[in-house]
Amino acid sequence: MLSLQKIIMVSHSEIADFLSHRGVKPTPNRVLVLKTLADSEFPMTLADVEAEITSIDKASIFRVLELFTQKDIVHVIKDDSRSLKYEICRSKHHSIDDQHVHFYCKQCGKVYCFEDVAIPKIQLPDNFESNSVNYMISGVCPSCHDKASQD
Repeated sequence: MLSLQKIIMVSHSEIADFLSHRGVKPTPNRVLVLKTLADSEFPMTLADVEAEITSIDKASIFRVLELFTQKDIVHVIKDDSRSLKYEICRSKHHSIDDQHVHFYCKQCGKVYCFEDVAIPKIQLPDNFESNSVNYMISGVCPSCHDKASQD
């Protein structure tokens, strides 16, 4: 089975196989949306995906992203921009252990994934069970910092 680690820059047929293994019928729209997310360097908003895929209407893209979210193919990132961003999940069994730290630049609006920075373990009180966490750090990215120091 295709690994999420290798999904970047792969063919439509490999993405179709990946979707099939995840229990999702690989329609042309679904393959195209997943390929668009996979080829992006950053998590994408619905508007970002819509701008990249002009052949599919916004409502159809949204339905695909909702399905991918339900099937744990993507996870949703909430940041200070008030726009949800979508990113491919890195494992078959979406869990807190798979998640990582994100950084939101307040100047350029980009979200960076720090995949090598683990989310700290938090001990919850008895009878509480977590199934997701959103660990977002906000500030200024190096590019924006460098631009500001040159001004």
